[in-house]
Amino acid sequence: MTDSTSTPDAVGTGPLREGERVVLSDAKGRRHSVRLRAGGTFHTTKGGISHDDLIGGPEGIVAVSVGGAEFLVFRPLLHDVMVSMPRGAAVIYPKDAAHILMQTDIFPGARVLEAGVGSGALSLALLRALGPTGRLYSYERRPEFAEVARKNVRMFHGEEPATWEVRLGDLAEVIGPEEIDRAILDMLAPWDCIDAVAERLVPGGVLCCYVATATQLGRTADTLRTHGGFTEPVMREYTARDWHAEGLAIRPGHATSGHTGFLMFSRRLAPGHEAPRKKRRPAPGAYGADYTGPRPAWVEPAPD
Repeated sequence: MTDSTSTPDAVGTGPLREGERVVLSDAKGRRHSVRLRAGGTFHTTKGGISHDDLIGGPEGIVAVSVGGAEFLVFRPLLHDVMVSMPRGAAVIYPKDAAHILMQTDIFPGARVLEAGVGSGALSLALLRALGPTGRLYSYERRPEFAEVARKNVRMFHGEEPATWEVRLGDLAEVIGPEEIDRAILDMLAPWDCIDAVAERLVPGGVLCCYVATATQLGRTADTLRTHGGFTEPVMREYTARDWHAEGLAIRPGHATSGHTGFLMFSRRLAPGHEAPRKKRRPAPGAYGADYTGPRPAWVEPAPD
């Protein structure tokens, strides 16, 4: 971890500078994160590598230790930072963050609401996509998580960007009055905040809900349908699998990222308009007598 006066990790071009973080990778793919400092040494079992030999030079070189060990030297990518940053809460992994940015169409200058902020991984991706003219409002219930997110963002940017505002408290209670173009809810009960978010989300705006379990997915979807002011939600999950290819040895790799969460996307309708009813109704018994969640208007009430 570094303080806000250190060289930020967001700088991505030009000669390597003192204070920057670099990743040194050996022939077996083992990675070591190193903060460069004048006079410093990266120690290995086969001797050291002087930081002074790296500072001022380009990335993408092969550094050789005193004992002959070779290491590739690169700046970390945003992907690397997101999966290795200090955590207070679980992070949204790059495979999911990438789909969030694409499917919510985050654009430079957008006004985006994010709840909760967790450890700040998605915040980093959003801030980069929003650019200097965008605005990110991040809500977090727990102050200790918000502080971890702030430290991670400062580590990456060198300071807290002027385009970012962190607000503490329950979203439904402390949500600001400003209009938003996009809303991303990564929280235990997003259905409790649908009404509040709907009042601020502009017509055509995109809502994304990230939930961990199928029961959360179902209740959030039914809440959106019951609200009536959103399009039929699209629900997906994404997995990622590495592959090994060398000669005739072509097979799946060992580093597979399976289920991390469900993503739900929906768009805000204009005031006074409601989504058309689904042509395909739920199967009989889909909403049983013990179901306590929201019921879309076209579903028959439960028997007494």
